[in-house]
Amino acid sequence: MPKTERWQWYVEESAPTEQHHHAIERVYFSGRSPFQQIAVVETPVYGKMLILDGDTQSSQGDERIYHEALVHPAMAAADDRAEVLILGGGEGATLREVLRHPGVARATMVDIDGMVIDLSKQYLPEWSAGAFDDPRARTIVGDALAFMREDRDRYGVVISDLTEPLEDSPSNPLFNDDVFRLIKARLTDGGVYVLQASTAAFHNASLHAKMARTLRRHYAHVASFFTHVPAFDTDWAFLACSDRVDVAGLTDAAVDAYCAQLRGENFFYDAETHRRLFALPRYLRRMLTATGETF
Repeated sequence: MPKTERWQWYVEESAPTEQHHHAIERVYFSGRSPFQQIAVVETPVYGKMLILDGDTQSSQGDERIYHEALVHPAMAAADDRAEVLILGGGEGATLREVLRHPGVARATMVDIDGMVIDLSKQYLPEWSAGAFDDPRARTIVGDALAFMREDRDRYGVVISDLTEPLEDSPSNPLFNDDVFRLIKARLTDGGVYVLQASTAAFHNASLHAKMARTLRRHYAHVASFFTHVPAFDTDWAFLACSDRVDVAGLTDAAVDAYCAQLRGENFFYDAETHRRLFALPRYLRRMLTATGETF
């Protein structure tokens, strides 16, 4: 973290020739868990930020953009929301958004890094907003792959809030056909699997396209969608997968009816936002329909 006379800086490198600099007002924590490097800092523009292995995971200023986009299109489309499974999501914000729907009877969150959960409870309580203490929440510190192999429950929605499947990431083993078959086996008939799926900008959407091509082997409907997340300094993509429903095709009335059931007010997501999320630019549509590498 380079310093100037006034500021210490967190520098996030998106490519060898591209960097985003965040001035740091305070460092709450910097250290390493058995799985990854963790930092919790405060910045003048975005407020508090969670950083894993040098990459911004979420910021106080705009985390609701990311988490509402990840959770609510899939939840709105699902036939049954009683049981929801979250893979990753240690900050607790994904859990928070799921539990805003009164139809959720139980939300199970499985994250391998208990240190991230503990630090988030200590320094980032706004992210979870009491979700960890909700009687409907079941938090499991453990390996998501081992959990899915042993678990026999079925879920109307499975949400993957794991880090990107880069070679040095603890999430890398969770992106292959065997794991995708395991996830599908945990879905109820008519269920929806949604995952954060890397970047969608013109210069760095190749990993997203690779993930989409792989998932098309497993689901009748694989819908790509994205939004700009300012703290990430790029467009961020997601994939919604189902054999029953095309999440991209939800009507305004269906989204409005779903949002009306949520506790509290949305910051980002509604019917108009839903249409924009799934309105892909031409360059991305071409990448997604092209043949290429898969997992």
